[in-house]
Amino acid sequence: MNNLFPVFVKLEHLRLLIVGGGHVGLEKLQGVLQNSPATAITLVAPVISDAVRALAAQHPNVRLVVRAYQRGDLDAADIAIVAVNDRAVSEGVAKDAREAGVLVNVADTPDLCDFYLSSVVRKGNLKIAISTNGKSPTIAKRLKEELGGMIPDEMENVLDNMQTIRQRLNGDFPEKVKKLNELTKVLVAKQETPVLQPRHSRWQKVVKWCLFAFCFMIIGHAILSYVPFGGMIEFFRGLPERFDVNGFLIMTLAGFLAQMVDGSMGLGYGTISTTFLLAYGVPPAIVSSRVHSARVFSSGVSGYSHHRFGNINKKLFRAIVVPGIIGAVLGATMAYFGQTYAKYVRVPLSLYTIYLGYYILRKAFAKRNPKDKVKRAGWLASVGGFTDAFAGGGWGTLVTSTLISKRRNPRYVIGSVCLAEFFVVLASSITFFILLESIPLLDVAGMILGGVIAAPIAARLAGKLPVKTMFISVGALVILTSCNTLWKAILQVLHH
Repeated sequence: MNNLFPVFVKLEHLRLLIVGGGHVGLEKLQGVLQNSPATAITLVAPVISDAVRALAAQHPNVRLVVRAYQRGDLDAADIAIVAVNDRAVSEGVAKDAREAGVLVNVADTPDLCDFYLSSVVRKGNLKIAISTNGKSPTIAKRLKEELGGMIPDEMENVLDNMQTIRQRLNGDFPEKVKKLNELTKVLVAKQETPVLQPRHSRWQKVVKWCLFAFCFMIIGHAILSYVPFGGMIEFFRGLPERFDVNGFLIMTLAGFLAQMVDGSMGLGYGTISTTFLLAYGVPPAIVSSRVHSARVFSSGVSGYSHHRFGNINKKLFRAIVVPGIIGAVLGATMAYFGQTYAKYVRVPLSLYTIYLGYYILRKAFAKRNPKDKVKRAGWLASVGGFTDAFAGGGWGTLVTSTLISKRRNPRYVIGSVCLAEFFVVLASSITFFILLESIPLLDVAGMILGGVIAAPIAARLAGKLPVKTMFISVGALVILTSCNTLWKAILQVLHH
């Protein structure tokens, strides 16, 4: 049984002693300052790291004492945290604290603790503390990430509105409680209720019917273009001889690998599929059209799967989908009329995304800053959609890496970007179809099949991989793919 009694302490009214100035001491100091920034803190340690000194310099209420712990340090403390990697010192401080009547927490040593520090989910004035009774801080952190992604950013506005309503309610206490319960019962209603179900499945239906419409359009075009109705029997008899089994299998593998990476990390489809097609001997001039054609199907299944598995942040999706579509249409149109200049866009884009890859890797090992917010996501999506259609790629690399570099939850970034990607790629493909009057459907049938198979698997992985692992993987992939794109772009520019 977990017999801990949960409380929220007004720590800013108390005096806190932290023993330890290394990595763990920094972690505890950051946690306190993020939740109670005005707390009077004394940190004692014989050696204090530069990171602790830099953080303390930003907060005048933090006092650093460079020496070993002394029993008298507890005289000026109401509560203590021990953050040292020395069992004997930890036991000594805990013993002194109990004799002085000071509550103490000893990092990673539950048997010496009077209280545990919880993982905290914060949305404005809403705070949710998570405790595993000292058994697994890692589980507490994972639950924090899950809950943080589930609770909408608008919760602060909800709390403000509820406070206003509460102040205006008339009647006695039971009557107020009854009215507030009526107002808030929608927050705990089950998802299968008729009120919420249509909103839950709306985007799945939109993706499904858009995909069907596009499929029927290009299948009809393919039948009219490739099937000679005058000699239909001879055409179907000779079809097995023209079918390249090895080529089909290679295309299927290319589509599968490209979608596995793109669906689980939010980028890389264009780079991987293009690399396979070029290695197989497909002329560079038609690689882009084939990649875009196959990508419509795989991104449609991917977006549908991400929505089904709950990987979508609806607010983020709505912010990027329409600007992304507009950018894609403009980019496809300009790519048709100005194909000569498309290669020049890839050089600055690659340099930017290389920096983003480094930034993501750095963020993987840094503490989350709640002030990191994504601004002008619509403009970012429009540039990503334009670049993707005009330069042959860049939607995932630019949009996903930028959003993740701002410490957005990778699971919801990848899911939202993949769902929006379907509409962006669909818009650019329809534009290309109108302008070019053809789509090479039969040439990329293998890529379509491989991508459709991989899409639901990749969408499930996006919700299972640890956040830090996803940051490192995405950062490394962004750097590698960007360097590859930069090298090819430079060669192409020099060649011309």
